Amino acid sequence: MKKKLISVLLSAAMATTMLAGCGSTAADTGAAPAETKATEEKTEAADTEAETDTKEAAATGEGKVYYLNFIPEQADDWVDLAAEYTAETGVPVTVVTAASGTYESTLKSEMAKTEAPTLFQVNGPVGLASWKDYCYDLKDSEVYKNVLSDDYVLKDGDAVQGIAYVIETYGLIYNKALLNDYFALDDAEIKSIDELNNFEALKKVADGIQAHKDDLGVEGAFASAGFDSSSDWRFKTHLANLPLYYEYKADGITSSPAIKGTYLDNYKQIFDLYITDSTCEPTVLSSKTGEDAASEFALGEAVFYQNGTWAYNDIKDNEVADEDLGMLPIYIGVEGEENQGLCTGSENYWCVNNKASEADIQATLDFMNWVISSDEGRTSLSQDMGFVTPFDTFTEEYQAQNPLVTAANEYIDAGKESVAWCFTTMPSENWKNGVGSALLEYAQGTGDWDAVKTAFVDGWATEYAEQNEGAVEDATEAASEADTEAASEADTEAASEADTEAASEADTEAAETETETATEAA
Repeated sequence: MKKKLISVLLSAAMATTMLAGCGSTAADTGAAPAETKATEEKTEAADTEAETDTKEAAATGEGKVYYLNFIPEQADDWVDLAAEYTAETGVPVTVVTAASGTYESTLKSEMAKTEAPTLFQVNGPVGLASWKDYCYDLKDSEVYKNVLSDDYVLKDGDAVQGIAYVIETYGLIYNKALLNDYFALDDAEIKSIDELNNFEALKKVADGIQAHKDDLGVEGAFASAGFDSSSDWRFKTHLANLPLYYEYKADGITSSPAIKGTYLDNYKQIFDLYITDSTCEPTVLSSKTGEDAASEFALGEAVFYQNGTWAYNDIKDNEVADEDLGMLPIYIGVEGEENQGLCTGSENYWCVNNKASEADIQATLDFMNWVISSDEGRTSLSQDMGFVTPFDTFTEEYQAQNPLVTAANEYIDAGKESVAWCFTTMPSENWKNGVGSALLEYAQGTGDWDAVKTAFVDGWATEYAEQNEGAVEDATEAASEADTEAASEADTEAASEADTEAASEADTEAAETETETATEAA
């Protein structure tokens, strides 16, 4: 198990290395469906209690923690873990989880409050750029001392401003039992999972399942591609990562102010497969949620479900047994994709708010260290949340028992090439929303694919320019100041040289005059 963990982290290191070049966006990337009612109620109750604790702590001058969590699936787990820490230490810990697709806007509003988050998240280097002025330097923290590699760290110069606490993987989650039922059909064109290693094979399987859905007892090959805010990130962000990754790879780059759209036809054919071989008609996709998709898969109504390792908690303990859970790469019909692995990286970097009081900063650092070093914290992250973590404190007994992580390990052990999370270079949430709207219009038959291309390519250039306007202005101003300074130095140097030369000439002339006078006198 330890060997497999290391292989996962090594793969993630490669992805994160590319990620560091790609950058990220301060916009929400979305990683999960919205909270359940139970979660919301539990969180609200915890918030109320924590607010009381916070006021009491403020009155006594003791430190407190306010964590703004990014991942809704683990909202309950974080609330429970915070309660354990408070019971053990007496330090009040507030955990608030932003609704899916709203993290950035929630963070902005919460940071404007008097009681702002002391612990928050960014999703990569570009996300850090928006919040670096709020990031406490973690280089002396216990958490940083225990991170396996700087591949999992965001830096600004020598300052450690963000530390990843989870490495995640996504692809096509599949039901092994149902897939084997398809393979057993007399007219099945693909007969084993080993043959399912490219888009052509995937399409044959999906079409075959759709044609035999009644025989197989399913509603469709793919779970519904819903386009409400709890689900659309799977397609406008995570699926869109594939054409972006391959364009970057072909051009030998890791980010770009402009996208050519080289692989958008490939993007189209995988999306077409999602919406035609589906559990529902394309016309109802606008109302389908992330919970709908998870439920369809968990209840055995769909064979395939695009999501990641974090989705295990949503689908476990239902109709699909753990041993029947597998994960395939998302194939889009690119040459050489038989060697493609899963999409691996991180968009979960802890940052500590340097605007908080010294007491709150220290309380937050202590809480973070407890999470990655205590039995309660390590068990929660690895077992309850199912996380693969980049810390040396997670010894063999604290490894995730998540069958989707096991599936990810299998591709790494087989030497497959992991797909980096280049979606973190997407210029803005507005760009994603534009692509998402165009995708939905196309799916519903009220728009065409050309509109998707326009949103993808033209929208990228527009949003990139807008989002980087300030940076360009700053760079121009800095260059102008540097030129002025250099010119001033040059003028000073020239003047100095002129003075020296004049003085030298004067000394020479005076010496000559003295010599002449002496000669005449003689």
